[in-house]
Amino acid sequence: MISEGVAKTILSESEAILAQAERPIENRLSDLMQFLHDRIPHAYWVGIYWLEGEELKLGPYAGPPTEHTCIPVGRGVCGTAVAERKDQIVADVRTCTNYLACNPETLSEIVVLIYHPESGDIIGQIDIDGNQVGAFDESDRALLGAIADKIAHAIWRS
Repeated sequence: MISEGVAKTILSESEAILAQAERPIENRLSDLMQFLHDRIPHAYWVGIYWLEGEELKLGPYAGPPTEHTCIPVGRGVCGTAVAERKDQIVADVRTCTNYLACNPETLSEIVVLIYHPESGDIIGQIDIDGNQVGAFDESDRALLGAIADKIAHAIWRS
């Protein structure tokens, strides 16, 4: 639940991180995940998963380590987002029958898809875990959707 003013600042600073073309894209994405982790108060864990065939492979992230480095499409909140081709907001992961538990402190989750800027194919996703029930709403989805677009364009310019 991010105010419009804070969202604009986060988006602007995210763009600045991604625009550092002299740095490798992987470094910029790692910095971006840490930035989002630090700036979104209800974010406990922030990461990117890349779609490779029928699996999501963990990319840069900030937060505690996770054993979920590879997630099959259709499994968990992340895999469901790809299978349904739809962003996911889960207010309470304890009520999700398909949930892949990463950390006992995670109580809510949001997954926003990243699409190829030309083909519209899913290339990955931003995944954020929250340590509060109901931590995420449509304002978070809108912000992360805008950041996902910036990520897709930064990758294709690299």
